[in-house]
Amino acid sequence: MRKLLFTFLLIMPFWGLAQNFEYQVLFEGIGDNREFFNENAMPQTILGSRGAFEIGLEMDNHRIRTGLSHLLEFGSDIDYHKPKLTLYYQFQDEKKEFIFGAFPRRGKIDFPLVMLTDTLLYYRPNIEGLFGEVHWDWGHQNGFVDWVSRQTDVNRENFMAGFSGEIFYKNLFLQNYILLFHDAGPAIDFPGDHIKDYFGYALQGGIRTGGSTAIAGELKAGILSSSFRERTVTDGFIHSSSFFAEANGRYRNIGVKSVLNTGGGHQFAFGDRFYRVENYWRTDVIWHFINHEKVKGHFNLSFHLIDWDDLDQQQQLSIVYLFGK
Repeated sequence: MRKLLFTFLLIMPFWGLAQNFEYQVLFEGIGDNREFFNENAMPQTILGSRGAFEIGLEMDNHRIRTGLSHLLEFGSDIDYHKPKLTLYYQFQDEKKEFIFGAFPRRGKIDFPLVMLTDTLLYYRPNIEGLFGEVHWDWGHQNGFVDWVSRQTDVNRENFMAGFSGEIFYKNLFLQNYILLFHDAGPAIDFPGDHIKDYFGYALQGGIRTGGSTAIAGELKAGILSSSFRERTVTDGFIHSSSFFAEANGRYRNIGVKSVLNTGGGHQFAFGDRFYRVENYWRTDVIWHFINHEKVKGHFNLSFHLIDWDDLDQQQQLSIVYLFGK
């Protein structure tokens, strides 16, 4: 990896004669205290900071970038988490975008927590695969493939693929999310180890406020469906469907977001485990205490109501400082 970075830096001045040099630096402060007593989710406190940088060249909408991303989790050694290599090609114009390589998840992949939990931003900040998006005047659609794990004698082979998008007319919109995860075994067979397949989708329609109102928000509702099988163990796929709704709003520096899933539990490989119960209602009160152009900071106070019986809480602090050219 050091040789790769050295070679890139060595030839970059010659490329730069005909191309534009770019860079990006990220600092992320993470605070996440999970006061969970329900058996479905693990109580823990996550404190840490992430540093990341990218350098690259751009010419005529074509871009190539490389860099590193590293998480220092407080209370652990500096090498507890390995640095993640960022290395990707990107093409982008007004209507479409394509990325191939290892590139940041933030700002590209935005799925409901039931499908992809927020800890992926902490521990797996990069997508390793490809991403594409197409824009129209009335909406957009994107898709990605993430190669999660390469098969070895002891490591499982995993990959994930998904699609998401939105179509809208004035203040009305329709959103879709589709996610597939394939969990194959290692090269050496182990007794009791089986291939697992996860699939699910969400379809929600809603309405959002106009740009002239003091309160920005939206209300949406629809269906959430999932299927899971463990080959030779389950009798085919186990299917589940539920009512899935969300309301969120923001006035100045204060926001509220509430998500309800009722009628069925769901099993996704990297989904929030609270959604495995039949009825789950999460409400966040959010304070946006930093609103600078390059620095964003917010504090979440979250309440988790599980099966109308248990109430757990969570506090999250996030500071993101991003600059570059």
